[in-house]
Amino acid sequence: MFHLKAHRSRPEFWEGVRDQSSVAMGISAWALMTGVALVKSGLSVLEAVLMTLIVYAGSAQLAALPLIASSAPLWVILATAFCVNLRFVVFSAHLRPYLMHLPIRQRLVTGFVTGDLSYVFFARRYPAPGETPEELARQQAYLLGNCAVNFVAWMGMSLVGVALANAIPTHWGLGFAGILALLGVMSSLVSSRMRSVAAVVAGAAAVMAWALPLKLNILVAIASAVAICLVLEKLLPRPPHAGSGHV
Repeated sequence: MFHLKAHRSRPEFWEGVRDQSSVAMGISAWALMTGVALVKSGLSVLEAVLMTLIVYAGSAQLAALPLIASSAPLWVILATAFCVNLRFVVFSAHLRPYLMHLPIRQRLVTGFVTGDLSYVFFARRYPAPGETPEELARQQAYLLGNCAVNFVAWMGMSLVGVALANAIPTHWGLGFAGILALLGVMSSLVSSRMRSVAAVVAGAAAVMAWALPLKLNILVAIASAVAICLVLEKLLPRPPHAGSGHV
């Protein structure tokens, strides 16, 4: 359908794979949490698997789960999922000039497999649609490579979460899955020395201030990391390529 072999031969396809792979750990952890949540909320394994494969939208799934558990009317569940995913209408409108040359079936499938980060990476890489068929084909190859990693990471780990949900002790709760997700997201974001320092300082401060009431240790962790990084940024020399206005 997507002429996969032709796209895989293009360097843009592998650029898309590489870019999305940089955040695949966070996506996988979040998908694992969502898979566990589906079963822990009362869905059968079959229902959880079908919801994973058909919906393919973590935020909509998590928003719908408490409504399903409380036996809310179907229209309420659908309306909630629709509102949560309204951002994809904006994504689709922006991607329209890039994809209008494709058959309708390919456009529909592309819309289904394009996630938030796939759209972000693509829009940043290609701020304007190609002017020739060759340029459009290169852009499509990049998007396909990007979406392929996103799809495999999300579907694979969601199904793992569904399969392992009943093996996780009940007293751990969904908080355990949430911790896994946040660790994965954090690992994806720690991509420089300064971010590594911020992560270590924030973690240490949060543990040291654990006894504070009202979860104030979180505020202490954030403030400590920001303060230390601001001091280090003033003291350490900036890289030669770092110009003004860049973070």
